[in-house]
Amino acid sequence: MRIFFLTGLLIGAIGVQAQVARKYSNEFLNIGVGARALGMGNANITSVEGVNAGYWNPAGLLKQKNDLEVGLMHAEYFAGIAKYDYIGISKKIDSNSVAGISILRFGVDNIPNTLDLVDANGNVDYNRITSFNAVDFAALLSYARRIPKLKGVEVGGNFKIIRRKLGEFGGAWGFGMDAGAMYNYKQWKFAAMGRDITGTFNAWSFNMSDKDIATFQQTGNDVPTSSLEVTVPKLIIGGARTFLFWKDKISVLGEVNLINTFDGKRNTVVKTNFWSMEPAIGTEIGYKGFVFLRGGFGNIQKQLNVNATRYITTFQPNFGVGVKYKIFSLDYALTDIGDRSIALYSNIFSLKIDFNSKTK
Repeated sequence: MRIFFLTGLLIGAIGVQAQVARKYSNEFLNIGVGARALGMGNANITSVEGVNAGYWNPAGLLKQKNDLEVGLMHAEYFAGIAKYDYIGISKKIDSNSVAGISILRFGVDNIPNTLDLVDANGNVDYNRITSFNAVDFAALLSYARRIPKLKGVEVGGNFKIIRRKLGEFGGAWGFGMDAGAMYNYKQWKFAAMGRDITGTFNAWSFNMSDKDIATFQQTGNDVPTSSLEVTVPKLIIGGARTFLFWKDKISVLGEVNLINTFDGKRNTVVKTNFWSMEPAIGTEIGYKGFVFLRGGFGNIQKQLNVNATRYITTFQPNFGVGVKYKIFSLDYALTDIGDRSIALYSNIFSLKIDFNSKTK
């Protein structure tokens, strides 16, 4: 059954229809990076600092305290079937600018290909099963700069290169841009992050044999054709503040992000035919800048109950802890505590390393 199920996933995935824009496109880029942010419910565009800011808000690269930082993360979903990996590197160019690169991979490897399961005589032959990989890959090239004439303002941007591949059947190349900004006012921090501000374009092409096409037609599946997929812009705005207690030994950070989409009605807290908005709320409690406790929630939706008799409100609560010791920051996040939503659930670990001494 697992063989046929996974092959069915492939057939559904490559049934891309030619269209100008899709509401859910490049969704692997919406998972997030870094257990700190995931533990805070993805409320992170304002307080993010250093290498992971290349993903969340490139303007935050300017807040890194070291010349060079490296970030690593690995996560697994669906009982280890899907694997998600991230590596990021950021480097200070001068006192007012930082550059970085983030590489992400979300993949399902060794998927059974059962298109040739039945031979020409109609016999089922499991030796004819081969395998392939379905991989989503992205590289984010980031640059951030402080604007000396505008006190407290920091800006940054990403150029994204996307490669999506479905074994030898086909794949897509995509390109797009993000832009972010941060503003510090007294003890408050504010941020805005525009994802896919130019629209991110994925050009799909397929390379299927006549035999594969015939199999698709015989089984009632659409034969995929070349198409252009467009990811429409998204705007995230946020605010955060840190409070200090007990002779500044205890810090309490609170952050709220408002995720705005403009591609029609979605299942979110606020929704119209044109604009939808969902909040993400997170907090982080630290002790002497050494150990941290985090929590947050988001993904608030209306869903049918088990009996499909009425709608209930669900949400995704997250939890996390972290330790910072010298040049190492080790973070852990447990997402979707108590299975309060249908969102992905996982134990996530991430590591950040500061290789060079602090810039004075």
